[in-house]
Parts: sequence; C-alpha cells; structure tokens
Amino acid sequence: MLTPPEEHSMDAPLIQIQSLTRQYGTAEATVHALAGVDLRVERGEFAAIMGPSGSGKSTLLNILGCLDRPTSGSYILDGYDVSQLSKNELAEVRSRKLGFIFQSFNLLARQTALANVMLPMLYNNHENLSDRDAQERAVSALESVGLGDRLYHRPNQLSGGQQQRVAIARALVNRPSLILADEPTGNLDSHSSAEVLEILHDLHRQGTTIIIVTHEPDIAAHAGRVICVKDGRILSDGHDSSNPCLSKVTQ
Repeated sequence: MLTPPEEHSMDAPLIQIQSLTRQYGTAEATVHALAGVDLRVERGEFAAIMGPSGSGKSTLLNILGCLDRPTSGSYILDGYDVSQLSKNELAEVRSRKLGFIFQSFNLLARQTALANVMLPMLYNNHENLSDRDAQERAVSALESVGLGDRLYHRPNQLSGGQQQRVAIARALVNRPSLILADEPTGNLDSHSSAEVLEILHDLHRQGTTIIIVTHEPDIAAHAGRVICVKDGRILSDGHDSSNPCLSKVTQ
C-alpha cells in the first residue's frame, strides 16, 4: 500500500528532479543515458521534451512515467519521492498520478472505445468506483474529446485521429496530476494532429500539466517551454531562438 506523502504545499512544483542519472550495462561498457539532469515542472505547465535519437529523452520520459528507475539522484512527483519506491508502489503512483498517451494508441483491438477507456479504472484501487460510476466517468471522458457517438466502436472502426482521442480519454479517466504524451501526433495526418493538439491545449487551459515528447519542432512549439536534451543532459530549456531544438522553427 502506498503511503501518503508528507504534507506539501500546492505551491510546490509538481515535478522536482535533482542530479538524476541513468546508466545501463556493466562497469566495462557503461552507457550514460542520463548524466546529471535537474528539472522542475510547475503545476499546470505545458512542456515539450526534444532531442535527437540517443539523446536520453525516452529514458527521461520513462523515469517521469515511473516506468524506469534512476541510477542515482532524486525524483519528487506531487510529493512522492518515487526514486525510493518499490515496483508495486510505482504501479500505484502510475494509477493515481499519471495518464499516458502513446504514438501507436495502444488500444485493445477487440474492445470498444468505452471498454478501452474504462480499463485504467480496473487498477484504480484508491477510489473504489462502482461499475456504474466507472462507466459514467468513461462516457464523460469520451464526450469531452468529441466521441460521445462512438462509445461502442472498436479501434478498427475508428480513424487514426479518433483512436488517439480514445487514448486521450483513457489517459484522463483517473484524473491524473500529469499527462505524458510520447509522439502523440506521430501516426496522424495534419488534420488529425491539429485536432489532438487542440484537445491538449483545452486540457492545459483547464489546469492539466502536460509533457509531450516529440521530434517535430512545429509540434513542440505549441508548448510553453521546450526542454532540449542531448547526450543525457538538458542542453537548453526555453522557447526562444537560442534553443537549438527549435532552430528549424525560428530560422
């Protein structure tokens, strides 16, 4: 059972990372995926993480999402020192605090949109929702992304953009503190990408904290800040022409 964090101010950042490292391999052949990362994300921010292949951005996302552990350093998420938690406690933090959106949607092919959105609530042990309450919440989440008329459609009956909207509804349904989106427009055409980005902007305007990972500068430009990662370090953190990850946009 996850122990509630010590009382902390709502003025405290949602994410506080200090001196974070992640190493893989052996002493003879060590890969330093992250090499001393410091990062602070306030509640309600919309941030993007960018960087070339092998930069460490995926490793950073996995640690932010409690899918991997740092080798050293600290990671405080909404009051929880997640760098010190067991595997079971990390799973509970993921259920309580995080919503995930993936490039490939990750929907269950044989389940309806409604069933896919209800799935995270099966692992939601801290609210003890009744089946009726869970279904009502899932319907509301689908309606919020414009799919109230697609509740009983399966993924193969939906367009790519509609599937990603189902995935967004699924990410929202447990009312997470943080939404992590990994290349959320990577498999979409420009029209569907614009629809998904508008939904993310709406969520941000409602106070949701969002972090997206993208290799596309024009997608990252929608965020309030762009965290540029290279060689396991944060090279730049801003939204101006000095950020090398935005050079294609600002030229």
